[in-house]
Amino acid sequence: MRRASTLAASTALSRVLLASSEQQRYTRLFQVTSFYGGINAGSPRRSFSTSMRSISRGVYSDTAKFFLSLGGLAAASVAAGASSLLVEEEAYAKELLKPDLVPKDVVLYQFEACPFCNKVKAFLDYYDVPYKVVEVNPFSKKEIKWSEYKKVPILMVDGEPLVDSSAIIDQMGNKIIRAKSSSVDDEEKKWRRWVDDHLVHMLSPNIYRNTSEALESFDYIASNGNFSFSEKYTVKYAGAAAMYFVSKKLKKKYNITDERAALYESAETWVNALNGRDFLGGLKPNLADLAVFGVLRPIRYLKSGKDMVENTRIGDWYSRMEIAVGESSRIKA
Repeated sequence: MRRASTLAASTALSRVLLASSEQQRYTRLFQVTSFYGGINAGSPRRSFSTSMRSISRGVYSDTAKFFLSLGGLAAASVAAGASSLLVEEEAYAKELLKPDLVPKDVVLYQFEACPFCNKVKAFLDYYDVPYKVVEVNPFSKKEIKWSEYKKVPILMVDGEPLVDSSAIIDQMGNKIIRAKSSSVDDEEKKWRRWVDDHLVHMLSPNIYRNTSEALESFDYIASNGNFSFSEKYTVKYAGAAAMYFVSKKLKKKYNITDERAALYESAETWVNALNGRDFLGGLKPNLADLAVFGVLRPIRYLKSGKDMVENTRIGDWYSRMEIAVGESSRIKA
């Protein structure tokens, strides 16, 4: 079985030949080589966007042209098998729904950094369900005063409120996903429960394990949440201090002695569950894959998430999931 990154890279290279101009060919080749070739591997998106600014202005060094030309040769060698590659790539693409299955109006009430909210977003993004987001202020919660349920996520689907992340995914899944075999369902359900009962409890002790990581986490929360200027300051510093001490209590509650070791062990447990498959669902992610990915997505580029990827085998699976889930289907306000 080919790895998703190789498959997607090969297919992307084949598409370079379809570019109508030299400018487009250079641009597409650079997109492929910078993302899959590992330019500035620690932060590929940052490197890509910086380099693309030069390309968009038509600025190419002779060295760049030389290597991009080599990329063109690679594209040519791939083109002959492009048809079969495009068929294979479907295993890693978004699951596109029939138009009649897509809800007409979907609104997610959320906290941006909430792992449970990110579970729901991973599901919506993968199935390409367009949705609007209402960021809830965690102090006043005025955005959800209309609801008896005072937690997030709340997903409003064509006027019907759905609550609790796992229940939301179950109900949405029943509406838009075909039934699977019972054997697959049993494995999927087992690991979805593991996400809710175990994996999610590894996050707080890690992202708040010391003052610097607590500040890093609350800087992200304050920057992406629905806060006034004064609230942002309070959230970042008072919140970081409070959660640093709360995380110590959580370690005792969940019998965690070394939070990083526990996070690494959880990551390895998940990789072992894959048992050599690209996804728990086989060639395509299933609901358990989406749950793990969603829960880990808020921490992936924090120090704890970077450490997890560097010190466990989960990185390859996570990269495949990023490719499969693709761009967000969120409707920008």
